[in-house]
Amino acid sequence: MRLCAWYLYGEKHRGYALNPVANFHLQNGSVMWRINWMGDTSPRGIGASCGMMVNYRYFLEDTARNSAAYLGTKHIKASEQVLALVSQFQQNSKL
Repeated sequence: MRLCAWYLYGEKHRGYALNPVANFHLQNGSVMWRINWMGDTSPRGIGASCGMMVNYRYFLEDTARNSAAYLGTKHIKASEQVLALVSQFQQNSKL
């Protein structure tokens, strides 16, 4: 879970999210909301993401601001759950 959070939040390409699905949702103003263990147990989900699934949440009143922040300053808006997992990864990682 921590590694997945880091991949989605911390791994970048030219400053933007490396994952294309994350990049799509963040460009559109979403919040990286929740990472679900075994959220996709289909054969494809297990093979592609070890069954993990992420939820992106759109708060309509904030989408324009979130999108502008992501596109302008490359800031990813994320929930406390995702940020806690990122923090745990950073504390335990040797990267």
